[in-house]
Amino acid sequence: MKTIGSIEIKGLKKIKTGKVREVFETGENLLIVTTDRISAFDYVLPSLIPYKGILLNQISLFWFNYLNNKAENHIVESDFDRFPGELRNYEEILKGRSVIVKKLDILPVECIVRGYITGSAWNEYQNTGKVGDEVLPADLQFCAKFPEPIFTPTTKESEGHDMPLGFKEAADRFGKETMELIRNKSIDIYKSASDYAINRGIIIADTKFEFGLLNGNIILADEVLTPDSSRFWFKDDYKVGKSQKSFDKQFLRDYLLSSSWDRNSVPPELPEEIILKTSERYITAYENLVGKKFNINQ
Repeated sequence: MKTIGSIEIKGLKKIKTGKVREVFETGENLLIVTTDRISAFDYVLPSLIPYKGILLNQISLFWFNYLNNKAENHIVESDFDRFPGELRNYEEILKGRSVIVKKLDILPVECIVRGYITGSAWNEYQNTGKVGDEVLPADLQFCAKFPEPIFTPTTKESEGHDMPLGFKEAADRFGKETMELIRNKSIDIYKSASDYAINRGIIIADTKFEFGLLNGNIILADEVLTPDSSRFWFKDDYKVGKSQKSFDKQFLRDYLLSSSWDRNSVPPELPEEIILKTSERYITAYENLVGKKFNINQ
């Protein structure tokens, strides 16, 4: 199984290398390629996860299509066979894991929507009774469903931790009208996706979106509702007050927390068993959400 960790394309300028994605200029648009890298605790791990880039790309494309009536998105072309001729010389590294997208003025804010209380939100709630600007009922249990999904934006940092961003502060930075529109779109998208996923046996506990501006319009960008950007729980195993069985990156985080790695040094190589089990979880997410078997040749 071939894994892709870094990409160079002759004649194309690479303008960004993220934790997982690499972005190239291609005329008036951008080429985004999703690698098999994986990150945790703000580090890119040295091990690659088989098929991860293809799976993330295909899950996002499924959601972009499903949610097309909820939000305009940045996709220009996702079919490799319709890419410009010079790109088709790179089939081995681009097919299935790349998209051509519009150039946007990306808003530097992570648009987080939470439907259930877990992770850092649970810690904050225990200390303050709030999550972000939201004052919550006093009797919530761990992993309980919120009465209504809540919007808790953060900054979008190029390095290190994203920081909580109160709605008023975000409105001061980006404009009240823009933030209200983004909040409403984020919650609407989350509700629509959650309704779909629950019928596929999946609870979307929380997720994050990214938006950009193009000619004054708000455009949904980056990745959408993937195991990298969301918490997915098995509906049949869900129990309030307990840790949930998940098929997202939490499995990998739990392994790292149980290891001897101190989180203040270069991350270790992952054992083969953890690499394969992580890959299996991404495949499970794809097959449950998209509703078909994963074809490694797509």
